[in-house]
Amino acid sequence: MLLIPAIDLKEGRCVRLKQGLMEQATVFSDSPAEMALHWRNQGARRLHLVDLNGAFAGVPQNFPAIKEILAAVAKDIPVQLGGGIRDLGTIEKYLDLGLTDVIIGTAAVKNPEFVREACKAFPGQIIVGLDAKDGMVAIDGWATVTEHHVVDLGKRFEDDGVNSIVYTDIGRDGMMSGVNIEATVKLAQSVNIPIIASGGLTNLDDIHALCAVEKEGVSGAITGRAIYEGSIDFAQAQKLADSLA
Repeated sequence: MLLIPAIDLKEGRCVRLKQGLMEQATVFSDSPAEMALHWRNQGARRLHLVDLNGAFAGVPQNFPAIKEILAAVAKDIPVQLGGGIRDLGTIEKYLDLGLTDVIIGTAAVKNPEFVREACKAFPGQIIVGLDAKDGMVAIDGWATVTEHHVVDLGKRFEDDGVNSIVYTDIGRDGMMSGVNIEATVKLAQSVNIPIIASGGLTNLDDIHALCAVEKEGVSGAITGRAIYEGSIDFAQAQKLADSLA
């Protein structure tokens, strides 16, 4: 089970939100690049970036901070990013900078054909991000809940060539209330794409629970507030996950 530290970017700073609400932002660092180095030094084998402003605006908004992060760590570990990615030009720009994978979220829901085009243009480097509230997919920085069920939508991408799906339970994101194991496993069992869990990771009990369902197709988990507030020691958690593999 790969644990992936999250660096959420708002106006050039590293923050964490509660349930995706921009007004519920806690600033953890004014230097996202230094934070990226910190997690690399703690043993992170991949980083997860989110351009929060970009997710709402529909175009990249934290490019300078992203560029600094990639300059600091991309030579050492893979970095994936979501938020504001709506066209092939943006994907190419990010990949040329050293980003390993891009996450298509809102655009995947509004225009599924775009995912197919992106996978064809950049094979092996496309992740779909599905964010759901009570099982229904949300878009535009989680501002709009659609009528698409996450399982039904996930199945649409099975033959496109995406390398994984990041599944976020919005109701639990940033709330330190535990991972929604049941919903995550349901999605993993319903599609033939590896699932990366996101939202609610709180303590080592969650690590045990996630590792127990890894064989169902849950390949990794993104962690944010827990490692920033100290309820999880990242290095210890990854060591535990490795021991349970």
